[in-house]
Amino acid sequence: MRVSCRLYVEVTELEDLLTLDFDALPQPLFVMGGGSNLLFTGDFPGTVLHMANQGITLNPVISTKAEGRAEKSATVAAGVVFDDFCAWAAAEGLWGPENLSLIPGEVGASAVQNIGAYGVEAKDIIDTVHAFDRQERRFVDIPGADCGYGYRTSLFKTAWKGRYIITAVTFRLSTAPQPKLDYGGVRKALEARFPVKPGMTEEEVVMPDLIGHLTPQMIRETVIGIREQKLPDPKETGSAGSFFCNPVIDREHFERIVAIAKAENGPEYEVPHYDVGDRVKVPAAWMIDQCGFKGMRLGGAQVYPKQPLVIVNATGTATPEEIVALEQRVIGTIKEKYGIELHPEVEHV
Repeated sequence: MRVSCRLYVEVTELEDLLTLDFDALPQPLFVMGGGSNLLFTGDFPGTVLHMANQGITLNPVISTKAEGRAEKSATVAAGVVFDDFCAWAAAEGLWGPENLSLIPGEVGASAVQNIGAYGVEAKDIIDTVHAFDRQERRFVDIPGADCGYGYRTSLFKTAWKGRYIITAVTFRLSTAPQPKLDYGGVRKALEARFPVKPGMTEEEVVMPDLIGHLTPQMIRETVIGIREQKLPDPKETGSAGSFFCNPVIDREHFERIVAIAKAENGPEYEVPHYDVGDRVKVPAAWMIDQCGFKGMRLGGAQVYPKQPLVIVNATGTATPEEIVALEQRVIGTIKEKYGIELHPEVEHV
């Protein structure tokens, strides 16, 4: 099913934001990136504005580490496809966004959503967000530390919603190796992609000692390989990426979930989880799978068989109502079984 909007505006030149009469546009105004994290539940009555500006600028050195390796930054236009930025940084030998490779969407949206994968979030490398302030009708530079970043959220999604139109993002990058390997099987996948070679010393085959030999491109290729194995290609199968946020709960609640899992799967069963301070993050995909939703269809909507965190338009004709109905069925079942209410990562419009 296709949906439409009253008016679609694409901006390629920043100066056009100064001349746009926002009040004269059909309301409400919705600023959209690539649309990869959105679910339109019906026709949109107002204006959809898309920042389509392009360009990546490598800035002068911003600091130098003691070992003589430079920290740099790059200013990336909001309309640049985020994975194109990841590819550019890896080709330049610059560390920072490699674990975020192949996440769909554009750079502007990455700063709104605080995208994340494999132990890295956009906030970890965002230095400054450049934006047009609709309220004051001027361009502003907002330090990343002031954007209220949290798990898949920011002030751009809450208190500042509708005020700013992001025009570019400056990311901190480094020539110093900064591999993040201990999340989502990255280390294991690296070892499989780059196995031990004849002649290596005992020290060289230990991954921590191989870190100095890794490159951003090696990490990028590994992450892409992991994602391609378990996630649908958005060019072939419609989806909005990860549909639900991973819940973070207290340890007492987690122990109750462990008891349920062991009763169902045996006393030796281990529930996948990640420690977050004194709390615990439990993968939503695991809970959805445990409840038997993997591969389940409702009309044209389906919980993706290879990754139950994703809901796909399996037939190409799924309606918004079918997707929402499947979403609500998942949420209701998880809450009944585990006492956890999943929240969608996908924005409903």
